[in-house]
Amino acid sequence: MKYAIISDIHANLEALTAVMDRCRKEGVEKYVCLGDIVGYNANPRDCLKIVRTIDLVGVVKGNHDEYVSSMDEEMLGFNQHAKQAVLWTKNQLNTEERSWLSKLPMKQTVRGTNITIVHATLDSPASWGYIFDVHHAMDNFSYQFTPLCFCGHSHVPIGFCKKSFTGSNSLLVEEVQEWKAERTEANADKEDLDPVIPIQKGWKYLINIGSVGQPRNKDPRASFAIYDTEANTVTRLRIEYDVATAQKKIREAGLPDRLATRLERGN
Repeated sequence: MKYAIISDIHANLEALTAVMDRCRKEGVEKYVCLGDIVGYNANPRDCLKIVRTIDLVGVVKGNHDEYVSSMDEEMLGFNQHAKQAVLWTKNQLNTEERSWLSKLPMKQTVRGTNITIVHATLDSPASWGYIFDVHHAMDNFSYQFTPLCFCGHSHVPIGFCKKSFTGSNSLLVEEVQEWKAERTEANADKEDLDPVIPIQKGWKYLINIGSVGQPRNKDPRASFAIYDTEANTVTRLRIEYDVATAQKKIREAGLPDRLATRLERGN
């Protein structure tokens, strides 16, 4: 079985369409969404429709989904650009669409799988915290009871593994460095291979797959992952999409220009 794991679409129709096309080519059978379907970009209804019509076996709420579907006008922790996009998005969605978003769970174990999903963190999903390092990951692993946990929220791909007992006094948590696959001047000439995590028996994995609609790892390509249960691997794919059209739509909608310019830089 091949599961596509998508997150932080943020109403970017061009990016989501490119990802869906690639999923079909890869033979994806089921889909899992880690939240923030809406916010920032200019096609919330279109993206929501796509997510609701694919074979979705797991979906959780992101903070933008929460604020778009609630009466919260304060939006603590949001900058002015994010707030403006949320208020604009509220006016684009109808009552039924906002209701669907409001009823999404904060975390979920995907039925029939070894996967737990959350937008932010398992220890306090409604606080919208971030996982950036091993210390944050250790807190999350304490609440993770399945081999795999996928998260989003930061828009920055990062992965951690918690090894099984090996006779040492404690379980070892390590960052999976290869998962980042960062573009630098030093590796610019190397082949741009999709990063892969082989899933080892007895280990636990916490994996942030990055963002479909607004990457922030200095790579503007849409990022998502495929979990292949037969090969027992998680692969992160980076997809080129029509950034210029997404930017044009943001500007035509009257949304902050910063939301358009950042797409081409991936920051």
